[in-house]
Amino acid sequence: MTNSLYFTEEHEMFRQTVRRFVETEINPHVEKWEENRTFPAHDLFKKAGDLGLLGITYPEEYGGMGLDYWYQVVMLEEVGRADCAGVPMALAVQTDMATPALAEYGTPAQKEKFLTPAISGDAVFAIAVSEPDAGSDVAAIRTRAVADGDDYIINGSKMWITSGTQADYLTLLARTSGEYGFKGMSLIIVPTDTPGFSVSRKLEKLGNHSSDTAILTFEDVRVPQANRIGAEGMGFILQMRQFQKERLAGALMSVSGMERIIRMTIDYTRQRQTFGKPLIDNQWIHFKITELLTEVEALRQLAYHCTRMLVAGMDLTKEVSMAKLKAGRLAREVADTCLQFHGGMGYVEEYPMARYFRDARLLSIGGGADEIMMGIIAKYEDILPGR
Repeated sequence: MTNSLYFTEEHEMFRQTVRRFVETEINPHVEKWEENRTFPAHDLFKKAGDLGLLGITYPEEYGGMGLDYWYQVVMLEEVGRADCAGVPMALAVQTDMATPALAEYGTPAQKEKFLTPAISGDAVFAIAVSEPDAGSDVAAIRTRAVADGDDYIINGSKMWITSGTQADYLTLLARTSGEYGFKGMSLIIVPTDTPGFSVSRKLEKLGNHSSDTAILTFEDVRVPQANRIGAEGMGFILQMRQFQKERLAGALMSVSGMERIIRMTIDYTRQRQTFGKPLIDNQWIHFKITELLTEVEALRQLAYHCTRMLVAGMDLTKEVSMAKLKAGRLAREVADTCLQFHGGMGYVEEYPMARYFRDARLLSIGGGADEIMMGIIAKYEDILPGR
């Protein structure tokens, strides 16, 4: 679904470009990539980069297209319709999770060195924030970068890192001072060919099988302080701002994924005959489907509202937290309801319903768990206990 209220004819022409990319470069390979538990990121990202999909809003001087964020919305919506969630997630990491801080706060030299290959697809980026003992609680990270002359020496580990086995560069959040809390962290670009860096192992996950997820280890990894984004100690704040685009991307992609699976369920229940009539003739089924479509449309409009706030330069922390919370909860309801309406066919791996059921569960965890979103909303609404 598109809406001329938000999208021009040029946006819609771009939508067709992204849709063809998904239909020709992603969907035909999904089964193999899911089985392999990874996809060829360098090959796919180069094809995406050649089409301009990895730097839509980024400056033209670094290879970007310099377009408005509604083009990025189009890209996220269309990749969200892919036949799996793992590959779209990795693409969104490249565009909306690992590079926004670099693009907004990096120096010209940093952007020339790191952002340019990210936009062209010649380099794969990952965002390295979460740790074994610090997931949604970002303030608890322990990975440390100690100044040594003009360099940092990094020690620690990161966990749940999307594209972790294939990344050329990491946007790493590390502690540069202090022992705990949000103060004293810095964002640092770390090339993965630096001595002392290693991939401890790839994680086997419930879903998103086509996306590689890894535990990373840093043992006296030496990188120049010139790789730090922004001022020392500002990393937590820059990462929180980066999180807002990540959460918006998650909501936008999830809307498309939910809509795709609901439409697939409509088609299935129209064709499936029980007791002499199509399943969809059952009032409970078509009433529930219309309810889900209404919920999805409400989420879409909330995500569009967040986009308007982003474009206007407003603080969208509360609203995007609401969108992320709603997206995770609704995706779980859509997955469970649509699987139920598919019956046994929804439960077998040969049918795409089972994959969606597994993949959709991540949204309530990754990028900040539901409970973190509720905490943020409560803080902004001033309804925390004792206030």
